[in-house]
Amino acid sequence: MIKFFAIFILVFLFLFNVSFVLAAELPNPLGGIKDPREVIGNVIRAIFGIVGSLALAIFIYGGFMWVTSAGNEEKVKKGKDMIMWAAFGLAVIFVSYALVTFVINAVVGGGGSSGGQAIETGEGILLPD
Repeated sequence: MIKFFAIFILVFLFLFNVSFVLAAELPNPLGGIKDPREVIGNVIRAIFGIVGSLALAIFIYGGFMWVTSAGNEEKVKKGKDMIMWAAFGLAVIFVSYALVTFVINAVVGGGGSSGGQAIETGEGILLPD
């Protein structure tokens, strides 16, 4: 009986041996964003990315329509108009993206320094040299 019990314990220990694994910590998918202004800025940038992609798709569709018009003047004009308005839309999107990025950086990033190197004081306030 003791021999059976010893074999049972040995089999149990070998079969159900738990090895501890040092698993890697998962990174925060938000990237450590704690400020709501940064979240709003990221949402606005994502919206501009989507709108720019849509304008580019319309630009490509206008070119496709123009190429496949087979000499039909109405389709050629429609394709040219789509390309012209898509190019105008892309220009407006790029300018508005630049302006919004400038404003977001000014609000979130403090607007840059007035010259000199920024240093961090004991209170966490950034001041120029």
